[in-house]
Amino acid sequence: MSEPLLSLSGVSRHFGALKAVDAVDLGIPAGSRHALIGPNGAGKSTLFKLITGAMPVSSGTVALGGSDITGLSENQRARRGISQTLQHSSLFLTQTVLQNVLLAAQRHHPGRRSLVPRRQAAARERARALLADVGLEQRSDTPVAALSHGERRQVEVAVALACEPRLLLLDEPAAGMSPAESARLVGLLQALPESVTVVIVEHDLDVVFALATSVTVLHLGRVLLTGSPDQVRTSDAVQEAYLGTGRESLFLDGTGPAHLEVS
Repeated sequence: MSEPLLSLSGVSRHFGALKAVDAVDLGIPAGSRHALIGPNGAGKSTLFKLITGAMPVSSGTVALGGSDITGLSENQRARRGISQTLQHSSLFLTQTVLQNVLLAAQRHHPGRRSLVPRRQAAARERARALLADVGLEQRSDTPVAALSHGERRQVEVAVALACEPRLLLLDEPAAGMSPAESARLVGLLQALPESVTVVIVEHDLDVVFALATSVTVLHLGRVLLTGSPDQVRTSDAVQEAYLGTGRESLFLDGTGPAHLEVS
Protein backbone atom coordinates (compact mmCIF):
# COMPACT_ATOMS: atom_id res chain seq x y z
CA MET A 1 0.00 0.00 0.00
CA SER A 2 1.15 3.53 -0.75
CA GLU A 3 2.41 5.81 1.96
CA PRO A 4 -0.34 8.09 3.32
CA LEU A 5 -0.66 11.38 1.51
CA LEU A 6 -2.92 12.71 4.27
CA SER A 7 -2.32 11.73 7.89
CA LEU A 8 -4.42 12.77 10.87
CA SER A 9 -3.20 12.00 14.37
CA GLY A 10 -5.41 12.66 17.38
CA VAL A 11 -7.25 15.43 15.53
CA SER A 12 -9.95 17.03 17.67
CA ARG A 13 -12.21 20.05 17.55
CA HIS A 14 -14.15 21.03 20.66
CA PHE A 15 -16.79 23.72 21.08
CA GLY A 16 -16.93 24.05 24.83
CA ALA A 17 -18.09 20.68 26.12
CA LEU A 18 -19.15 19.54 22.64
CA LYS A 19 -16.60 17.28 20.95
CA ALA A 20 -17.49 17.75 17.27
CA VAL A 21 -14.37 15.81 16.24
CA ASP A 22 -12.75 13.65 18.87
CA ALA A 23 -9.24 12.20 18.55
CA VAL A 24 -9.46 11.12 14.91
CA ASP A 25 -6.59 9.04 13.53
CA LEU A 26 -6.64 8.50 9.79
CA GLY A 27 -4.20 7.77 6.99
CA ILE A 28 -5.29 8.14 3.35
CA PRO A 29 -2.88 6.67 0.78
CA ALA A 30 -1.87 8.65 -2.29
CA GLY A 31 -4.05 7.94 -5.29
CA SER A 32 -6.98 6.56 -3.32
CA ARG A 33 -10.66 7.41 -3.62
CA HIS A 34 -11.77 7.73 -0.01
CA ALA A 35 -15.21 8.52 1.39
CA LEU A 36 -16.22 9.95 4.77
CA ILE A 37 -19.73 8.95 5.76
CA GLY A 38 -21.81 8.93 8.91
CA PRO A 39 -25.19 9.92 10.35
CA ASN A 40 -26.22 13.48 11.17
CA GLY A 41 -23.85 15.18 13.61
CA ALA A 42 -21.04 12.71 12.97
CA GLY A 43 -18.48 15.50 12.43
CA LYS A 44 -17.79 14.99 8.73
CA SER A 45 -17.95 18.61 7.56
CA THR A 46 -16.05 19.79 10.64
CA LEU A 47 -13.29 17.28 9.89
CA PHE A 48 -13.07 18.60 6.32
CA LYS A 49 -12.58 22.11 7.67
CA LEU A 50 -9.79 20.89 9.95
CA ILE A 51 -8.06 19.30 6.95
CA THR A 52 -8.34 22.39 4.74
CA GLY A 53 -7.42 24.84 7.49
CA ALA A 54 -10.78 26.63 7.41
CA MET A 55 -10.98 25.82 11.12
CA PRO A 56 -8.11 25.27 13.59
CA VAL A 57 -7.76 22.01 15.48
CA SER A 58 -8.22 21.95 19.25
CA SER A 59 -5.53 19.26 19.40
CA GLY A 60 -3.74 16.79 17.17
CA THR A 61 -1.75 17.08 13.96
CA VAL A 62 -2.54 17.19 10.24
CA ALA A 63 0.21 16.11 7.82
CA LEU A 64 0.34 16.23 4.02
CA GLY A 65 2.95 14.16 2.25
CA GLY A 66 4.76 13.63 5.53
CA SER A 67 4.97 17.36 6.37
CA ASP A 68 3.13 18.80 9.37
CA ILE A 69 0.67 21.43 8.09
CA THR A 70 -1.32 21.85 11.31
CA GLY A 71 -0.23 25.45 11.80
CA LEU A 72 -0.69 26.53 8.18
CA SER A 73 -3.53 28.74 6.99
CA GLU A 74 -6.13 27.65 4.45
CA ASN A 75 -4.30 29.55 1.68
CA GLN A 76 -0.96 28.05 2.66
CA ARG A 77 -2.43 24.55 2.58
CA ALA A 78 -3.92 25.25 -0.84
CA ARG A 79 -0.46 26.14 -2.10
CA ARG A 80 0.79 22.83 -0.70
CA GLY A 81 -1.71 21.00 -2.91
CA ILE A 82 -5.08 20.86 -1.11
CA SER A 83 -8.06 21.89 -3.22
CA GLN A 84 -11.75 21.62 -2.43
CA THR A 85 -15.29 22.05 -3.63
CA LEU A 86 -17.95 23.23 -1.19
CA GLN A 87 -21.56 22.29 -0.49
CA HIS A 88 -22.64 25.69 -1.81
CA SER A 89 -21.34 26.90 -5.15
CA SER A 90 -18.70 29.63 -5.19
CA LEU A 91 -18.71 30.09 -8.98
CA PHE A 92 -19.06 33.45 -10.74
CA LEU A 93 -22.47 33.05 -12.36
CA THR A 94 -22.17 35.90 -14.87
CA GLN A 95 -18.78 34.69 -16.11
CA THR A 96 -18.37 31.93 -18.66
CA VAL A 97 -17.31 28.42 -17.76
CA LEU A 98 -13.87 29.04 -19.25
CA GLN A 99 -13.45 32.35 -17.39
CA ASN A 100 -14.19 30.64 -14.06
CA VAL A 101 -11.44 28.08 -14.65
CA LEU A 102 -8.96 30.73 -15.80
CA LEU A 103 -9.68 32.86 -12.72
CA ALA A 104 -9.05 29.89 -10.44
CA ALA A 105 -5.70 29.19 -12.09
CA GLN A 106 -4.71 32.86 -11.81
CA ARG A 107 -5.64 32.98 -8.11
CA HIS A 108 -3.58 29.88 -7.45
CA HIS A 109 -0.57 31.11 -9.48
CA PRO A 110 -0.76 34.92 -9.45
CA GLY A 111 2.77 35.13 -10.81
CA ARG A 112 1.70 33.41 -14.02
CA ARG A 113 -0.57 36.25 -15.13
CA SER A 114 0.77 37.63 -18.35
CA LEU A 115 -0.17 40.03 -21.11
CA VAL A 116 2.00 38.09 -23.56
CA PRO A 117 -0.39 36.57 -26.14
CA ARG A 118 1.56 33.29 -26.29
CA ARG A 119 1.26 32.77 -22.53
CA GLN A 120 -2.40 33.78 -22.53
CA ALA A 121 -3.05 31.22 -25.25
CA ALA A 122 -1.26 28.52 -23.24
CA ALA A 123 -3.39 29.31 -20.17
CA ARG A 124 -6.58 29.10 -22.18
CA GLU A 125 -5.47 25.83 -23.75
CA ARG A 126 -4.89 24.30 -20.31
CA ALA A 127 -8.26 25.57 -19.08
CA ARG A 128 -9.99 24.06 -22.10
CA ALA A 129 -8.19 20.77 -21.48
CA LEU A 130 -9.54 20.72 -17.92
CA LEU A 131 -13.04 21.37 -19.22
CA ALA A 132 -12.60 18.49 -21.65
CA ASP A 133 -11.58 16.29 -18.71
CA VAL A 134 -14.86 17.07 -16.93
CA GLY A 135 -16.96 16.78 -20.07
CA LEU A 136 -17.72 20.46 -20.57
CA GLU A 137 -15.48 21.41 -23.48
CA GLN A 138 -18.51 22.35 -25.59
CA ARG A 139 -19.86 24.60 -22.82
CA SER A 140 -16.70 26.66 -22.31
CA ASP A 141 -18.20 29.91 -23.59
CA THR A 142 -21.53 29.47 -21.77
CA PRO A 143 -22.28 31.68 -18.73
CA VAL A 144 -22.37 29.55 -15.58
CA ALA A 145 -25.86 30.90 -14.81
CA ALA A 146 -27.15 29.05 -17.89
CA LEU A 147 -25.86 25.63 -16.77
CA SER A 148 -27.78 22.87 -15.06
CA HIS A 149 -27.03 22.04 -11.44
CA GLY A 150 -25.02 18.98 -12.43
CA GLU A 151 -23.00 20.94 -14.97
CA ARG A 152 -22.15 23.56 -12.33
CA ARG A 153 -20.80 20.78 -10.13
CA GLN A 154 -18.63 19.67 -13.05
CA VAL A 155 -17.31 23.24 -13.40
CA GLU A 156 -16.47 23.25 -9.70
CA VAL A 157 -14.35 20.13 -10.17
CA ALA A 158 -12.55 21.78 -13.10
CA VAL A 159 -11.97 24.90 -10.98
CA ALA A 160 -10.54 22.77 -8.18
CA LEU A 161 -8.28 20.90 -10.62
CA ALA A 162 -7.01 24.22 -12.00
CA CYS A 163 -5.27 24.64 -8.64
CA GLU A 164 -3.18 21.52 -9.42
CA PRO A 165 -4.09 19.60 -6.26
CA ARG A 166 -2.47 16.57 -4.78
CA LEU A 167 -5.50 16.20 -2.51
CA LEU A 168 -9.00 17.00 -3.78
CA LEU A 169 -11.73 17.32 -1.13
CA LEU A 170 -15.34 17.21 -2.30
CA ASP A 171 -18.08 18.16 0.18
CA GLU A 172 -21.36 16.54 -0.92
CA PRO A 173 -20.57 16.81 -4.65
CA ALA A 174 -23.73 14.92 -5.68
CA ALA A 175 -26.15 17.02 -3.62
CA GLY A 176 -29.19 17.92 -5.70
CA MET A 177 -28.11 15.84 -8.66
CA SER A 178 -30.33 13.46 -10.61
CA PRO A 179 -29.23 9.79 -10.77
CA ALA A 180 -27.90 10.36 -14.29
CA GLU A 181 -25.90 13.42 -13.18
CA SER A 182 -24.54 11.49 -10.19
CA ALA A 183 -23.43 8.66 -12.47
CA ARG A 184 -21.58 11.15 -14.70
CA LEU A 185 -19.90 12.64 -11.63
CA VAL A 186 -18.72 9.22 -10.47
CA GLY A 187 -17.30 8.51 -13.91
CA LEU A 188 -15.50 11.85 -13.92
CA LEU A 189 -13.91 11.26 -10.52
CA GLN A 190 -12.93 7.68 -11.40
CA ALA A 191 -11.13 8.99 -14.49
CA LEU A 192 -8.95 11.46 -12.57
CA PRO A 193 -5.24 10.58 -12.58
CA GLU A 194 -3.75 8.73 -9.62
CA SER A 195 -1.66 11.81 -8.90
CA VAL A 196 -4.88 13.31 -7.46
CA THR A 197 -6.08 11.74 -4.22
CA VAL A 198 -9.83 12.20 -3.78
CA VAL A 199 -11.71 12.41 -0.48
CA ILE A 200 -15.46 12.95 -0.47
CA VAL A 201 -18.09 13.64 2.14
CA GLU A 202 -21.27 12.35 0.58
CA HIS A 203 -24.77 11.51 1.79
CA ASP A 204 -25.72 9.46 -1.28
CA LEU A 205 -24.49 5.95 -0.51
CA ASP A 206 -24.96 4.86 -4.13
CA VAL A 207 -22.29 7.41 -5.10
CA VAL A 208 -20.06 6.40 -2.19
CA PHE A 209 -20.01 2.70 -3.01
CA ALA A 210 -19.66 3.28 -6.74
CA LEU A 211 -16.59 5.47 -6.25
CA ALA A 212 -14.76 4.78 -3.02
CA THR A 213 -11.92 2.30 -2.69
CA SER A 214 -11.95 2.87 1.07
CA VAL A 215 -14.47 4.34 3.50
CA THR A 216 -14.29 5.92 6.94
CA VAL A 217 -17.46 5.95 9.02
CA LEU A 218 -17.68 8.71 11.63
CA HIS A 219 -20.06 8.57 14.56
CA LEU A 220 -20.33 11.20 17.29
CA GLY A 221 -17.05 12.75 16.18
CA ARG A 222 -15.02 9.55 16.33
CA VAL A 223 -13.91 6.97 13.79
CA LEU A 224 -16.26 4.03 14.00
CA LEU A 225 -14.69 2.07 11.17
CA THR A 226 -12.23 2.51 8.31
CA GLY A 227 -12.19 -0.23 5.75
CA SER A 228 -13.18 -1.46 2.33
CA PRO A 229 -16.70 -0.88 1.00
CA ASP A 230 -17.49 -4.55 1.70
CA GLN A 231 -16.34 -4.23 5.32
CA VAL A 232 -18.58 -1.21 5.78
CA ARG A 233 -21.56 -2.96 4.16
CA THR A 234 -21.30 -5.94 6.51
CA SER A 235 -20.58 -4.04 9.73
CA ASP A 236 -23.23 -4.36 12.45
CA ALA A 237 -21.74 -1.31 14.17
CA VAL A 238 -22.28 0.84 11.06
CA GLN A 239 -25.83 -0.48 10.70
CA GLU A 240 -26.60 0.45 14.30
CA ALA A 241 -24.98 3.90 14.06
CA TYR A 242 -27.15 4.82 11.07
CA LEU A 243 -30.45 3.15 11.92
CA GLY A 244 -30.28 1.76 15.44
CA THR A 245 -31.13 -1.84 16.18
CA GLY A 246 -34.24 -3.69 15.16
CA ARG A 247 -34.83 -1.70 11.98
CA GLU A 248 -34.71 -2.51 8.28
CA SER A 249 -31.31 -3.07 6.71
CA LEU A 250 -29.24 -0.08 5.63
CA PHE A 251 -28.21 -2.07 2.56
CA LEU A 252 -30.47 -3.96 0.21
CA ASP A 253 -28.19 -7.00 0.09
CA GLY A 254 -24.56 -7.94 0.42
CA THR A 255 -23.58 -6.51 -2.94
CA GLY A 256 -25.15 -3.07 -3.16
CA PRO A 257 -26.31 -0.21 -0.99
CA ALA A 258 -29.79 1.07 -0.54
CA HIS A 259 -30.31 4.65 -1.68
CA LEU A 260 -30.31 6.47 1.64
CA GLU A 261 -29.58 10.15 2.13
CA VAL A 262 -27.79 11.20 5.29
CA SER A 263 -25.63 14.20 6.09
